[in-house]
Amino acid sequence: MEINYINEFITLAEIGNYLEAADALYLSQSTLSRHIQSVENDLGVQLFNRTTRKVELNEFGRLFLPYAKQMRALQADYTKALSERIKNQNRNITIGTIPTMTQYHITELLSRFQDEHPDYNLNIVGADTSELDKMLREGSCDFAFIRTRDPSEGEFQKLPYFTDHLVAVFPRDHPLASSQVVTLDQLKGESFLFLAKGSMMHTLAISACKAAGFSPNVAFTGHRAENILDLVSRGMGIGLLTKQPLSFIDTKDVAIIDVVPQFTTSILLAYKSEQSLNPTARQFLKFYKSLGIS
Repeated sequence: MEINYINEFITLAEIGNYLEAADALYLSQSTLSRHIQSVENDLGVQLFNRTTRKVELNEFGRLFLPYAKQMRALQADYTKALSERIKNQNRNITIGTIPTMTQYHITELLSRFQDEHPDYNLNIVGADTSELDKMLREGSCDFAFIRTRDPSEGEFQKLPYFTDHLVAVFPRDHPLASSQVVTLDQLKGESFLFLAKGSMMHTLAISACKAAGFSPNVAFTGHRAENILDLVSRGMGIGLLTKQPLSFIDTKDVAIIDVVPQFTTSILLAYKSEQSLNPTARQFLKFYKSLGIS
């Protein structure tokens, strides 16, 4: 049974005249008559006593009318509820980010956007780049701040955000600790301390060593740079990390030396396409582009 036909039945019952009811509903009289007959056919009873000048509800019509009004009210309720849910969903933006948010001022950028758009719901998810790639691909986030060696690789649209480079972290008493720069081939006999296997930083460090002509002896892998620095300070090995995050950690017990040739990494804002974004997400993209980051 068409819900719109129910509304037409209520209008006809209240007006009591086909022509006037049809005018009120912006329908032809014949269309209204056909719709009312459809309702009666579905119910298996006639609802009106018809005369040449007007129509009146019969006993079945009077019985059905309060139920019809409940159906109309229920339609209004669920239409409103669905509309509100859609409206709220369209205010949502999900942004994935590499774990080093603070160090790359990502928290500051997102906070600024939220301050300028308090009606938007900003959902932030931290993960490694490989997981963020999967989230973008599956549509579970709108944007992701990812780390990559090659900004042109991959299937996503990308905007530049930050460029960083690898540094070697030495114990203070290491013979190379006073160097201005080091080459990785100078370190091929050392024990290395890397971030966790499977992370983008682990992949970058391994790739850098292999590009220098050797496979590193990895003595430790872990999730926190602070642990690597502490182990380095105790003479447990050499760390390979990116420089920017170290500016937020106490490094007085270690020496941080630039690696040459420079092995750079890029932090990028990635997304599938502008067409795939909802209007709120497009507003974030507009905000980001307005910052003039390059």
